[in-house]
Amino acid sequence: MAAIANARTLSVSIERTPVQVYDYVFELQHFPEWATSFSLSIQPSHDGWWVVTTPDGPMNLKLVERNEFGVLDHHVYVGDGQPIMNAMRVVANGSGSEFLFTMFQQPGMSDEQFAHDAGMVERDLHSLKKVLESRTEL
Repeated sequence: MAAIANARTLSVSIERTPVQVYDYVFELQHFPEWATSFSLSIQPSHDGWWVVTTPDGPMNLKLVERNEFGVLDHHVYVGDGQPIMNAMRVVANGSGSEFLFTMFQQPGMSDEQFAHDAGMVERDLHSLKKVLESRTEL
């Protein structure tokens, strides 16, 4: 049995309804608009998988099926490594939403790299907030 990994949940409050946030994020063609810390472009691949072009090479990504619970969990494959599951959710927060991303420190990942990745996620969450709150149509 694997040891419990170090985990960190980051969140951002967004002045948009949970449905608006969920629908926007679920459409993966929007990914490069807000996940700017690493996503240069994205293209559909096969069987629900997408290929994300990153500065470090291609990454494969697949979201869970559309659901009514605000769950946006996804698996990521980088190179020949093991799949990494990222937990994402959007939940109601008053008249707006809270967008949550839980990340896990991967085996062999240094504390410094984990902190660096957390900083990238934090920047992307704030980018998502800015993009969604500045849009007049959703």
